[in-house]
Parts: sequence; C-alpha cells; structure tokens
Amino acid sequence: MTVSVKIMPNFLKGPHVVVLAYDGLCTFEFGIAFEVFGLPRPEMGEGWYRYSVCGIEPGPLRAAGGLSVSVDRGLEVLAEADLIVVPGWRAIDASVPDPLILALRTAHRRGARVMSLCSGVAVLAAAGLLTGRRVTTHWRYVALLAARYPEVTFDASVLYIDEGSILTAAGSAAGIDLCLHVVRGDFGAEASNSVARRLVLPPHREGGQAQFISTPVLEEREGMRLGPLLEWMREQLDVEQPISLLAQKAGMSLRTFQRRFEKTTGLSVGEWLLKERLRHARDLLEKELAASLDDIATASGFGTLATMRHHFRKRLGTSPSAYRRSFGA
Repeated sequence: MTVSVKIMPNFLKGPHVVVLAYDGLCTFEFGIAFEVFGLPRPEMGEGWYRYSVCGIEPGPLRAAGGLSVSVDRGLEVLAEADLIVVPGWRAIDASVPDPLILALRTAHRRGARVMSLCSGVAVLAAAGLLTGRRVTTHWRYVALLAARYPEVTFDASVLYIDEGSILTAAGSAAGIDLCLHVVRGDFGAEASNSVARRLVLPPHREGGQAQFISTPVLEEREGMRLGPLLEWMREQLDVEQPISLLAQKAGMSLRTFQRRFEKTTGLSVGEWLLKERLRHARDLLEKELAASLDDIATASGFGTLATMRHHFRKRLGTSPSAYRRSFGA
C-alpha cells in the first residue's frame, strides 16, 4: 500500500512543524506527530500549527506495517521549520546521513526546536545537538547510547524532557505526552486538554517510564557461595535483614561479605534489598488485588505504607495506588 503525503493548501499562521520521513519509517511515531500537529483543527483558529513532511531521501520510502510513503518535499523544508520532529529512527545503530545532520544543525542554530520520539534521539545525538544536555529515550536504548555518547546525560526514569530548543521523549507512547506538553506550552492548558480529549487520553500522565522497566532478577553463577543466601533473602523480604546476620549466614567476615556481595550483584546490600522489595511490591500490586496497600507494604518489607509510598515516588515516579490502577490484573 502506498501513502502519498502532499502539501495541502494551508491558511494557518501558527508555528511550522516539520516531521521527518525516511526509508524504514516508524509509522506509529510518525502518526503521533501528525495526529497532534497535522490533523485539521478548525476550532483552534488560524493560529494553529502549520504542518509539513520532509523526506530525507528519495522515495518511495518504506514504512513499518507494509506501507510505502511518497513525500513531496525534501530537506529544504527544514529551513522553514519552527519545530522539527524526528520519529523513532530506523535502527538504533543505523548511520545518519550527512545532509540530514547538516540541515538539523543549521535549523537548530537559527532557532528551530528539535524534538525526538523514542529512538529518534539517536539522530539528534549523531548531529551533535545533545552535548552537555539531559535527554531521554526508551529505557532499552539508554545503556547503548550512553556508552556511545558519554558527553550526553541519558535519564531512563522520565517520559519526556524539555530543554527548550531540544525535546526528547522516551518510548513510542511517551511521544504523545511530549507532543501534548508542546501544545500546552505553545497554546495553553485548554488547547492541550482539547487535543487530549480528541485522543481519548489524559492530558498528563502520572509518573515516568521507571514504572515500566522490567527488572530481572540478577543471575548468579551456579554453585556460587552467595547464591543460596540471595534466594533466602528474597524469601524473607518481610523481615529485617541486618548485614551482620547476612555475613554470618554466608560464613564471611563483615568486610569480606560486603565486598563479595557488591562484586556479585553490583549493588550494596541495602540497595539490593530495596530493589527486591520494590520488585516484590510491584508483583503483589499487579496480582493480589484483594490485599490492602498496608498489607503489601508489610509483606514487601517496607513496614509502613508511608515508607513504601516514599520509595515508589523516589524510584518509580508514581504511587502504589496509581501503579495498581495501571497494572493490576
């Protein structure tokens, strides 16, 4: 199926949004940008966004879902853009064409905002637009990109980050959150709420992407001395586990135990226990819907609901009750 994206007669006078299209286009992220910025909204008046699509290479362009996209305009349209949207890139390790890098740098220097959705942040990083900045992307890509671009601070805990001229969103759906945030900043809360209602979405989601990150249990080597102890610790999360007792169970001195524990798990004893207690609390919130929050706090080893709520807020960016509403079976 071929989709032709043409420039339609446009009498709007608002900010000019230009969305990139390329071979291997991420259709969902591209659709998000169109839905928020390109869909006709006569109720918003003539000051609403102008919208264009920029084909970064000759077409027809393949898109996810078996689509083929034909675009009328190329990189030259970036010279007119007030906001450039980069959908998720075709592959996290795919090279970025030099002409696109030059066009993005030029547009950014003259004052255009540049926004990435999900893995589109790889394009901004390759263009050198993220140096010294705090940005986000999907949590799956953070470690790889952080190693490749040490001059950039990647934050895997949030849904989006607005640094003024550079805006970045985490996973694909977080692109909607960022687009609504842009509308809120450009036209106010009433306009953002109106667009959100059309999308049948809340205008603002609570929390960040930390609550979605899968935290697998660390794998220990078979036969390792700490293996049985770690299993015992997981089974006893609801009781106090003083480090002196743990060292005694492991048959080690306190100092040796701390050193070997950190070498094995990569975490201090306290940090490991906190992560395991959060993991267990999340499991209970998802599966034990009849259990009260106080009971879950006790069963997870937090002792009180206030303590559990504090750590959920600090580590996951949400509350236990909000997490249950989102993920409860």
